[in-house]
Amino acid sequence: MINDINDKLEELNIQLDEASSPAGSYVPYVISGNLVFISGQLPFINGELTIKGKVGDTVSLEDGIKMAEACAKALLSQLKSACDGNLNKVKKVVKLGGFVASTSDFTDQPKIINGASDLFVKIFGEKGKHSRFAVGTASLPLNVPVEIEGIFEIEN
Repeated sequence: MINDINDKLEELNIQLDEASSPAGSYVPYVISGNLVFISGQLPFINGELTIKGKVGDTVSLEDGIKMAEACAKALLSQLKSACDGNLNKVKKVVKLGGFVASTSDFTDQPKIINGASDLFVKIFGEKGKHSRFAVGTASLPLNVPVEIEGIFEIEN
């Protein structure tokens, strides 16, 4: 079993982008005690928003899942920053909150957010299992299909 998160990321061929800067009047994360609260992350891939629109309309279920994975990687980038570059400080993925821009008749938001949930379990194992919500919304910033926020427990 691999205990080093950097080795696990390499095994899974996951490369993290630099943590992005906030696009508004907020901070990317707040540390309170041993919890890190990370602001909603958009699905940037190499600095680009590669897919835009609503799931159930111009965005497929499969592409929505890929966008949730991209949000998870953005969360990891912020988490790495909060942990001074050391993801081995992560004790637990506590909770994810997922927003899916979707048509009014689309009801598979949980399947979309599974893209992020499954990635955290692949990376962190038991520590990656978390509570969460997955909701549909009429629109999201910059016309992205998915935005995800997270709460993580870290070592102090």
